[in-house]
Amino acid sequence: MEKEENILGYEQIGKLIRKFSVPCIISLLVNSLYNIVDQIFIGWGVGYLGNGATNVVFPLVIVCLAFSLMLGDGSSAYLSLKLGEKRKKEAGKGVANGISTAIIISIIFCLTALIFLPQLLNLFGCTDNLRDYATEYGYIIVLGLPFMIIGTTLNSIIRADGNPKYAMKSMVLGAVLNIILDPIFIFILKMEVAGAAIATVISQILTFTLNIMYIRKFKSISLEKEDFIPKFVLVKKISMLGVSSFITQMSFVVVMAIENNLLVKYGAYSKFGSEIPITVFGIVMKISQILNSIIIGIAAGAQPIIGYNYGAEKYDRVKKTLKMVLGLSLITSIVAFVLFQTMPRQLISIFGSGDELYMEFACLSFRIYLMLCICNGIQIPSGIFFQAIGKSVKSAILSLSRQILLLIPAFVILGKLFGIDGILYAGPFADGIAFCIAVILLIVEVKNLGKSKITSQSLIDDTSTDNKLNKHLIITITREYGSGGRYVGRLIADKLGIKLYDKDIIIKVANETGLSEEYIESNEQKLEGLSNLNNGYYFGLNNSDELFLKESEVVQDLANREACVIIGRCADFILKDREDVIKVFIYSDIENKIRRATQFYGMNKETAEKEIKRIDKLRANHYKHYTEEAWNNHSNYDICINSDTLGVEKTADLICEIIKEKDKMIKNKENSFVN
Repeated sequence: MEKEENILGYEQIGKLIRKFSVPCIISLLVNSLYNIVDQIFIGWGVGYLGNGATNVVFPLVIVCLAFSLMLGDGSSAYLSLKLGEKRKKEAGKGVANGISTAIIISIIFCLTALIFLPQLLNLFGCTDNLRDYATEYGYIIVLGLPFMIIGTTLNSIIRADGNPKYAMKSMVLGAVLNIILDPIFIFILKMEVAGAAIATVISQILTFTLNIMYIRKFKSISLEKEDFIPKFVLVKKISMLGVSSFITQMSFVVVMAIENNLLVKYGAYSKFGSEIPITVFGIVMKISQILNSIIIGIAAGAQPIIGYNYGAEKYDRVKKTLKMVLGLSLITSIVAFVLFQTMPRQLISIFGSGDELYMEFACLSFRIYLMLCICNGIQIPSGIFFQAIGKSVKSAILSLSRQILLLIPAFVILGKLFGIDGILYAGPFADGIAFCIAVILLIVEVKNLGKSKITSQSLIDDTSTDNKLNKHLIITITREYGSGGRYVGRLIADKLGIKLYDKDIIIKVANETGLSEEYIESNEQKLEGLSNLNNGYYFGLNNSDELFLKESEVVQDLANREACVIIGRCADFILKDREDVIKVFIYSDIENKIRRATQFYGMNKETAEKEIKRIDKLRANHYKHYTEEAWNNHSNYDICINSDTLGVEKTADLICEIIKEKDKMIKNKENSFVN
């Protein structure tokens, strides 16, 4: 079989980046501008206290966004996985559960926020001078939260259904309506902050309505009423698939809450007072988010290009793509740096006027807090690069380092030492350290590209094909590392005269995808605990998901074609609906697994024990992620046997006897049916 031509492997890098990055950038910019529009009109119609009030309410909105993206992105990933497994009914249940959970959470959140809004505002740094505006604006925004949560959840699902244009249209129309209504309510109807909130809610209702209308238009699934009944196991699975988006947004909330309270505290001791810092800083953060949106869009668009070429071992294209992404991101961040340093008054003036102290603090904020914003041009793309190549731990370190591990401690420590100036200098401190971490990890990874290849150990096809079975049977072997299960599988195949498929599946996947055997062997069946952090709102399925779907296709094709033994790869789950499958689980005592590892793999005892535990954990994570079942749950299998009891050879003999009995039973059943 010839390898498939994939546009990611041969098209010009620049053309590919334009194709994939531009939609990402537009989507992210629309989201960023949506949040900024209210502040522009409020700043001119109400004044900077009105903007300060919206900054206090904003973390509440981000909390809702975190839940909606978790459910929306989780449902989207679940939809893509189940469609890839050809399980449309399960895909529909996942989407319906995501929608119904969003409805439940939105109602609970709305009622809770209506009851406890004053306390929540205090938590996010509200001052006495901001309270009236924040309360007036907040109660109206809270009433619109159900529309926002459900609408945003549906937006992600619509994209996954293959209609990103519709999702973009509903979001853009909502943003445009908000821009139109803001001046009408604020300036013409003189409703001030309440008018801005009403405009926002009406816009959210428009997006919500358009997305609700799409439910009847799903192309890939159909939803039944009973599908909307929430099931805990399914909701948990969806939530875990979307946890990356949730963590990202909630980290913003934590930062904003701590930042606002410290600005109020130390601002009160400065000549600026409490309200100017909290107002200005909120605006500065949102303007900087425009910069980050462009950089994220560039890097996210390049992710599939990097991921494919890394897997295909086209490292020159990986390096070229990375170089182009870093170049574009740096150009963007340099332009932003120049604007922040030379035009802070003009930038802050977009959001209305203020006194000289207001302008002074705005200039300080832009010039000090965003002093090292150029570093974002390296740090952000580096995190997405590691996502693309499946390095979950490194990606998580870079994703969390600036916001959680560096910025929050810097706020607290530098604020205590230097007051309001310390809060401002926390920004470049966190940017600088995060940049250094990113550069070190990136240089090491790029230098090692292509050097640490795994030697392919694909099986030689030396099993007999003198089939001794009367019927078409497939035997799946799931085994603990070091239990001898792979060798048992080979013996079974030899004794029954049927094919054995283990590493051969890697060759088939490589032939069909263009990915290298080494890459597939390095990444298959090895889902790390942090792999869910690779899923996200911009990126779709991660490397492990794509490999699982392709291997599932190969396993199904083999099962349809011939009687065979299949080792691992969740084959028991993939083929669970077939009656001609016998599912076997082979386990062993730790002492014997260590002995086999030292004997056959040349490890010492200490290394062997660690490796056994590590690989078994990876297999368990992988199995749990894709099957929602425990890997070592014996009820998942037809035969569970300890290979130590009889030894691997007699274990194979015993399993063969059971298989032959099953074969006879099927034959006798068919004969009796015919007679």
